[in-house]
Amino acid sequence: MNALIHRLRFSAPLLSLMLLAGCTAGPDYRVPDTAMPEQFRYQDGWRTMPEQPWLAQGTWWESFDDPTLTYLIREADQASQTLAQAEARFRAAEAQWRLARGDYSPQLSATVGGTRSGGNNSSASELFTGRLDISWAPDLWGRVRRQVEAERAGLAASAADMAGVRLTMQVALAQGYIRLRTLDQQREILEQSIEAFDRSAQLTRNQYNAGIVSRSDVIQAETQRQSLRTQMYDLQRQRAQEENALAALLGVAPVAFGLPDSDTLPALPVLPAALPSVLIARRPDVVIAERRVAAANARIGVAETAWLPDLTLSAFGAVQDDTFSGLFDAPQRVWSVGPSLALTLFDGGRRRATRDIAVAQYDEHVANYRQTVLDSLRDVEDALAALQILAEKATQQEALIELAEENERVINNRYRAGMVTFLEVANAQNLTLDARRARLNIISDQLQAAAQLAAVLGGGWQVGDPVIERITRPPEPARP
Repeated sequence: MNALIHRLRFSAPLLSLMLLAGCTAGPDYRVPDTAMPEQFRYQDGWRTMPEQPWLAQGTWWESFDDPTLTYLIREADQASQTLAQAEARFRAAEAQWRLARGDYSPQLSATVGGTRSGGNNSSASELFTGRLDISWAPDLWGRVRRQVEAERAGLAASAADMAGVRLTMQVALAQGYIRLRTLDQQREILEQSIEAFDRSAQLTRNQYNAGIVSRSDVIQAETQRQSLRTQMYDLQRQRAQEENALAALLGVAPVAFGLPDSDTLPALPVLPAALPSVLIARRPDVVIAERRVAAANARIGVAETAWLPDLTLSAFGAVQDDTFSGLFDAPQRVWSVGPSLALTLFDGGRRRATRDIAVAQYDEHVANYRQTVLDSLRDVEDALAALQILAEKATQQEALIELAEENERVINNRYRAGMVTFLEVANAQNLTLDARRARLNIISDQLQAAAQLAAVLGGGWQVGDPVIERITRPPEPARP
């Protein structure tokens, strides 16, 4: 009876510590508040919607209705070396998370060794030992849980980084492809203008031969036509550069990549009438910033556990014999089992400094998260403003083209009648050419602004898309 009471007294402190195993040091994480607006300024019917779990990136590029663009983006997803780097970083983050989880489990080790010893007054002797050690440090104060929590947040941030790299690559590829197709259209406009200028030059030569106009009109017509021909080489150079840039995004050598000319541009996407402001919550940079806040919050808890004692349960068993083969017969056996409790009593302020560092880093990440959200809102406003203003500009440009073409027809008729010089014809032709080029540039800007909107919204505007979990959040590991 006395022995039982003695054992209970010895075990009481240990049992008390074990009951505290469910406690976790440090503050529980809450997402910091941010300034989310009720609506966007440049929206024209776009409105906010209730929050929902947007952690997906839609196939926004399909809205451009261009099979070649869709093919290129799918190829880049498989072959991009920049994306391969991000995937490698994600695998490293996943391994780091698994490494932190390993602290939940006991450690088991085995050793086999032999020694030979002796002295001046004693004969040499040999001793062979086989030993098995097991130790386990229960997570009494949640240090391991907080560390795993921090690594899980880091893993999610790495997944968001990979999604961000993929999105950046997709947008860069889409915008580069739009620029390339715009150059194709510029070439077509230039070829049409050259044909018109050729006709004007021929008309001028005929009138010169008939003695109606002077030699200076012929020279001016030839100069204008030749100027357009030299501009064609500039377009070819720019197209080659855009094509080489696309090859780099696709992860192939420029010599192995080429796109034939096309006489069409991608279609301008039809945007939905409702824009959920919460879409920016799925932006990779916003997710990364928020997950870093979560990781920093967990590391505060890790720092606070340094003030609490560490409990370690250990045991070992060993066999000994004076011959190695005797280890497997009937050797001497020794064993030991018992707990140990360790507490740092004085460290010169190191623990407090470590916690202060963790708190300061948390505050830094909170401020960075809030600024990232503000920057995201600004980016969305910029994209919406660009789309709205460009749409109005396109309407005005169409009216300008109609006026320029009508003016060119009137001037050509007056020139044939000998009422004006070729200088006015040249000016009218250049005005029409510039108006057509400007219209094409506006359409190109609209297409690129639509791609940029997909980027600033974190991967598209398709409100009805199914949620595809790209920002993985691993399940909580089972606690031993």
